[in-house]
Amino acid sequence: MKKQYILVLVFAGLLATFNACQKSAEYKALIVTGQNNHNWKASSPVLKQLLEQTGLFTAEIVKTPEKGGDMSTFNPDFSKYNVVVIDYNGESWSDKTKTAFADYVNNGGGVVVYHGANNSFPEWKEFNLMCGLGGWGNRSEKDGPYVYFKNDSMVIDTTAGRGGSHAKRHEFEVKIRNAEHPVTKGLPIHWMHGNDELYSQLRGPAKNMEILATAYADTTGGGSGRDEPMLMTISYGKGRIFHTVLGHADEGGGPAMECAGFIVTFQRGAEWAASGKVTQKIPYDFPNAAGVSIRTGFKELTLADDMAMIEKYDITKSTKYFADLQSRIRNEAKTAQDYQQFEKLMIKVLESKEATDDSKKLILGELSWMGSDLCIPAIKELAKNAGLKDAAEFALARMQPTK
Repeated sequence: MKKQYILVLVFAGLLATFNACQKSAEYKALIVTGQNNHNWKASSPVLKQLLEQTGLFTAEIVKTPEKGGDMSTFNPDFSKYNVVVIDYNGESWSDKTKTAFADYVNNGGGVVVYHGANNSFPEWKEFNLMCGLGGWGNRSEKDGPYVYFKNDSMVIDTTAGRGGSHAKRHEFEVKIRNAEHPVTKGLPIHWMHGNDELYSQLRGPAKNMEILATAYADTTGGGSGRDEPMLMTISYGKGRIFHTVLGHADEGGGPAMECAGFIVTFQRGAEWAASGKVTQKIPYDFPNAAGVSIRTGFKELTLADDMAMIEKYDITKSTKYFADLQSRIRNEAKTAQDYQQFEKLMIKVLESKEATDDSKKLILGELSWMGSDLCIPAIKELAKNAGLKDAAEFALARMQPTK
């Protein structure tokens, strides 16, 4: 059977979106931390890594003095950076630093407000305008309305009450409310987020604010019973602010920061805040409504990881490992010998008694365009299996050489 390698170039072009955007660093980012009721020692290094993984950013971390220290010594030059990521919730900055930060944003600087940073500075008017909504810090109706969605419409609720709550941590579904914004364009409308605090009852000025995504805070888990804002953008002067309430940090990041949904929206939000545009492609492992997609330890997958996990594939779970295998084939295979090496690994899955039918169907689909005579015996054997007959016969038919 003649191998039709011309297809390789076609598929490589069509599926280039599986690759991370490879660019030289264009933007400088500053991560502000040093005090927080959250684990900033865990979160800030991860945020730095995530920014630099895009290839778009170089990132620095600056720490304020410890609680009780001389805050007048904290005077970063914000103007040197395209975006400032706030991973801070602690004592108030000096008036000089507050003014410098407000001027930076007003003159066009980008900001990312990350998770517990929206608890910060309840007394600082300008920061709350930049943040849009915040929680805790004795916030109440004096600080602005609640904002949430009901029946697919945004509600501005001036009811009296506390600002800020969350139920016990859990996985939850995020719903995109603006699918045309650069940050969210192309994302699944519904996707599952890793175990996290679902912030609720946030309130604040809510001016010049657009809600990009919400999540339902189920009352059975102690939530508000509302569709609460998860991702927001705010404009302040010429500045762009991306506000994500996702990403509670554990040691090493944890499931909320390891969720591909958090990672990708944070990275895209940072690029938008820095430039007003998003050039990053949607990665193959972005979650959907079927389940959470976790990047454990932020380590790149190996081919051995892919092949081991593909055998266990369940159609109700993420196709993360199979998608990584696809990406490898399209980017690493250059010769007939390269393709054959991948083909041999996939034949092992087809012949494995441990591999699921779902995994074999995925492999059959892939072999249908790149397989050679080498895989035909294994495919013909699967055609005897009632559950795999259709997929096997499809693969064989597609592999027939063109006349």
